[in-house]
Amino acid sequence: MKFTIASLILLILVQNNLMGQGGNPSDKLYTKAKQIHEKVITIDTHDDINMNNFTKNRNYTQNLSSQVNIPKMKKGGLDVAWLIVYTGQGDLNENNYAKVYKEALAKFDAIHQLADVYAPDEIELALTSADVKRIHKSGKKVVMIGVENAYPIGTDLSNIKKFYDLGARYMSLSHQGHSQFCDSNTGEKDSVWLHNGLSEIGVNAIKEMNRLGMMIDVSHPSKESFLDMIKYSKAPLIASHSSARALCNHSRDLDDEQLLLLKENGGVVQTVAFGGYVNIEKNNANRNVKNDILKKLANENGFDILGWTERNKLSKTDLDIYNKKLNNIKIQAKPLIAEAEKTSPPVNVSDFIDHIDYMVKLIGINHIGISSDFDGGGGISGWNDASETFNVTYELVKRGYSEKEIAKLWGLNLLRVLDEVQKIAQDIQKKG
Repeated sequence: MKFTIASLILLILVQNNLMGQGGNPSDKLYTKAKQIHEKVITIDTHDDINMNNFTKNRNYTQNLSSQVNIPKMKKGGLDVAWLIVYTGQGDLNENNYAKVYKEALAKFDAIHQLADVYAPDEIELALTSADVKRIHKSGKKVVMIGVENAYPIGTDLSNIKKFYDLGARYMSLSHQGHSQFCDSNTGEKDSVWLHNGLSEIGVNAIKEMNRLGMMIDVSHPSKESFLDMIKYSKAPLIASHSSARALCNHSRDLDDEQLLLLKENGGVVQTVAFGGYVNIEKNNANRNVKNDILKKLANENGFDILGWTERNKLSKTDLDIYNKKLNNIKIQAKPLIAEAEKTSPPVNVSDFIDHIDYMVKLIGINHIGISSDFDGGGGISGWNDASETFNVTYELVKRGYSEKEIAKLWGLNLLRVLDEVQKIAQDIQKKG
């Protein structure tokens, strides 16, 4: 078989996965984007974790099926991953608080094990912006810790300091359901509210987070809770993984009033690459097509597709078996899905950057960041795991963003807020 020079070049590109990184290296914009991507610090503020991926024999030093791990971070040029201590919502009682508190501590420990035991030469925990810059300069990847849902804090606010001391540098006060601290965005479904914003203990939690220097995350709380947080917080807020509601009418996104208040507050919204929060109609149409194909093939193979909650309950052995079977189903489904997506395309990087464009025009370049919600339902065509991170930078370059602007979007805005939050905490502590 004979090869032309052109076909050999194409073969090399495919083998190196460069074509999957968003363009042709002979393109000047592609080259420019590559140079920028290698220079700026890229920060993804929301990556969920599965405890089964944090063991001695199975962890992020390996290229697991997880959307985030060290090999994928290296391949895609993702420098900083905020790994999330998430616990689900239950009834508001002391027994449940104690149970999920233990779950939260186990996740903190898993993240520390990764940085301190499994991969200390490859990744390091950062607590400040100075840490991020120092670790990045050393050539290692950076891990930071966020808490999604303050539910495990219970009613003992001293637990906030315990979480802070374990490395948490942001926390949301609720998730899917109203917590003891505030109402959740989920109240929009039935208009049933518990606090009509922040509870009394929620106000005190805000004050304690300000005192410690922990960023307040507004991504899951209700709008009334958001307004109360703006009112009571002395420090800037963040939305760790939300997009613009004007472009996607989902309660998890922020409307224009919220975005403008966040700008006035000095905060930052970390635009999220979650299909249903970027373009809900397009995402639902594509998901329905894919699910129908996967279910049909699964049924033909005598296989049950599990939800995330059910998967997280599986043992390592059972999860491995499940993932192998699921991957086989997905391989069979690929050509069928590719054909179906000609008429029902998935949400993609261009749709995602539309949200950044919109919010930059509304509130300015200094208040926008980037997040994925990987391993928690996030991921879009073109940025479906950390290995494809460059594609976001490439699209920003194609839209005309400068290196300075891209550096702000990818991390400097978030680090600026972290610095301000920690400075305000120092001032509060000095005043006693």
